[in-house]
Amino acid sequence: MANQKAEQNIADFDPPKRPKRNIFAISCAVLASMISILLGYDFGVMSGAAIFIQDDLNLSDVQIEIVNGSLCVFSLIGSAAAGRTSDWIGRRYTIVLSGVIFFAGALLMGFATNFSFLMFGRFVAGVGVGYALMIAPVYTSELSPASSRGFLSSFPEVFINFGLLLGYVSNYGFSKLPVRLGWRLMLGVGALPSAIFAIGVFAMPESPRWLVMQGRLGEAKRVLNKTSDTPDEANLRLADIKEAAGIPEHCTDDVVQVPKRSHGEDVWKELILHPTPAVRHILIAGIGIHFFQQASGIDAVVLYSPRIFAKAGITSSDKKLLATVAVGFCKTVFILVATFFLDRVGRRPLLLSSAGGMILCLGSLGLCLTIIDRSQEKVMWALVLSIVLVLALVSFFSIGMGPIAWVYSSEIFPLKLRAQGASIGVAVNRTMSGVISMTFLSLYEGITIGGAFFLFAGIATVGFVFFYTMLPETQGRTLEDMQVLFGKYHKWRAANALLKNKEVVNGGDKGNGQVQLGEA
Repeated sequence: MANQKAEQNIADFDPPKRPKRNIFAISCAVLASMISILLGYDFGVMSGAAIFIQDDLNLSDVQIEIVNGSLCVFSLIGSAAAGRTSDWIGRRYTIVLSGVIFFAGALLMGFATNFSFLMFGRFVAGVGVGYALMIAPVYTSELSPASSRGFLSSFPEVFINFGLLLGYVSNYGFSKLPVRLGWRLMLGVGALPSAIFAIGVFAMPESPRWLVMQGRLGEAKRVLNKTSDTPDEANLRLADIKEAAGIPEHCTDDVVQVPKRSHGEDVWKELILHPTPAVRHILIAGIGIHFFQQASGIDAVVLYSPRIFAKAGITSSDKKLLATVAVGFCKTVFILVATFFLDRVGRRPLLLSSAGGMILCLGSLGLCLTIIDRSQEKVMWALVLSIVLVLALVSFFSIGMGPIAWVYSSEIFPLKLRAQGASIGVAVNRTMSGVISMTFLSLYEGITIGGAFFLFAGIATVGFVFFYTMLPETQGRTLEDMQVLFGKYHKWRAANALLKNKEVVNGGDKGNGQVQLGEA
């Protein structure tokens, strides 16, 4: 008996086993995130299609900038409307709406006969993209257990990159067709996946957080039981959501009356006009991470990589498109790497490593392109190094800044403010993407292409400082822990230490009288 008791006491100190991945939650996250392929495909396909559109429709460089960047600007309408729409009809049906709108936009672009017709198609498709960009990260973060939230919430960025690669491959494949037909097929085939995704969404459950906000506790509990690692976690998540929604703990009916219904009322006042210190810090962090993600120039590389390779010295159209496919391949591979490290390494180490690598690549690329630009002869070593640096740049982006911007901004906002807060992040992201996309050609003509990349390197450096000082680590934190973690701005480390100490003390309490390691 004594030996058994000793073995039991020793077993109490064993670290808990890591729970297995929840297959149902992963499946739902995959289905929801696949809608993000639409944005990636459109960006990827436009990088090559723009070459043929310019020839076929006789467009100027400024018009090409407008065509490329307008989708980001138009997506602001969708992202602005998506927060309120998702609170009204639910997260799932908002994803369906996104697919339907993009389907119509892709068909309109494919049948465009002039610049105005093409821009109308870009407008419709942009609204659909705005909806998709906002709702996919919100849905996956609300459905995911804490142990896999980073892994699952990075799926939208994974599928954006997969769509980007498909767009680049489509460019290369359809480039062999007559110019008038090739670019139309490049744009038009984007309608097919949007229809498939919109139908597939009906196999997914509604977000448990949205269900609770509607007072549908019975349905929310069933969803949480399916998407949590353990029954205890499901109960804990339900209790946290009920508390955040203002539902008393003793209310256990399947349908209850919610004190305040979340259809957007007073949310903007709490988010913008009179935020608490924690909400203000969260808002600054959410806006900042999206701003620097795009202001560092990644979309200039994604959209104008054929132009960049041409400036580096590649003259063959086939070779430029093949090099662009390599960009998409690297971006997709490294986003998959990041997906598996988000919940193991944490957000901050990946984000800071990513930003540091991008600064190095952007500065070096600027130097190489400046040397090529000022040389009268072809500088082969600089050409090869420029290609390598472009591939390294998108790889560094994909291991951190790419996925973490979406994961981080979708997991830090309080429940009541989450949809609108995420839509603000998307609006900032798309605004900066539009600014970069619509000015890059003019920018490099004004300050040289090397100067443009030196500018991006400077912006990325400021972003690195912002990330280091203002963004706390959120790995393993519940969505409700964020209220404690945020609000201290650059002094967030004190709050983080407090939460860690609390976890250790609580862990000691569970040890049936064992020593509490968190106490001095």
